[in-house]
Amino acid sequence: MTTPLGLDPADLAAVTDAVRAAGTSFYHGMRVLPPERRAAMYGIYAFCREVDDIADEPGELAAKNAALALWRRRVAGFADGRGDDAISRVLAAATQRFALRQDDFLAIIDGMEMDAGAPIIAPDLATLDLYCDRVAVAVGRLSVRAFGDSSAKADEVALALGRALQLTNILRDLAEDAARGRLYLPAEWLDAAGVPRDPRRALTAPGLGAVCDRIAERAAAYFRAADQAMAACDRRAMRPARLMGATYAALLAALRQRGWQRLETPVMLGKWQKLWLAFRYGVL
Repeated sequence: MTTPLGLDPADLAAVTDAVRAAGTSFYHGMRVLPPERRAAMYGIYAFCREVDDIADEPGELAAKNAALALWRRRVAGFADGRGDDAISRVLAAATQRFALRQDDFLAIIDGMEMDAGAPIIAPDLATLDLYCDRVAVAVGRLSVRAFGDSSAKADEVALALGRALQLTNILRDLAEDAARGRLYLPAEWLDAAGVPRDPRRALTAPGLGAVCDRIAERAAAYFRAADQAMAACDRRAMRPARLMGATYAALLAALRQRGWQRLETPVMLGKWQKLWLAFRYGVL
């Protein structure tokens, strides 16, 4: 039986099941892609979940670093088509087919190492930008190649859209992150607004809204920059990126409408809104 990328059916099923089990709209959103590109994206997603789980789950730092070091060794084999588990074999095949870059996989692992250590609390702006580049933009750089555009403009899409998505995630997850002792808002902006750098105290500080507004405006600017860069890219290849951008831009708008005083109130897009976006961007 012929499978995408010449994969073992069991390996393809493993990454597909990993995405499906995550309960994310990503599984359905990638249906717009041809089978080989979809398989590559499922492999990228499964890899990201795997290393993210290593960083986030309870355990000793030494054990986490050892597990992440194992993934560094696996990444080194992708260029030669080598892998020793389902995810690495899928990504080795995708690397061969779509020229995925080793440095982007390693940057993601670098980002997970940032999260695996001491909790990130009020990083300076430069560190926050580095974190966004590693945990989101690097994923974007892999994704645009899997989508079918390896141009410099596609990397610009990854740069802007990755930062926009990550900043939106930071705003969405403020309360959840604080409960875990984390605060991803930049120290310079917290200090300027008189907001303490303590994660829990920051959530009830009067100046928090001003900081969140600044993050939201920066995210909105990145969404606009991503749209501009996409206009110069392969239109068909960018369909998944346009869908992700539109979905997260709608989420950012909903967060801004809710405001920053009721952080315990979750913000999610409604089913019909998601369906409308999927139809608009050609996923359904």
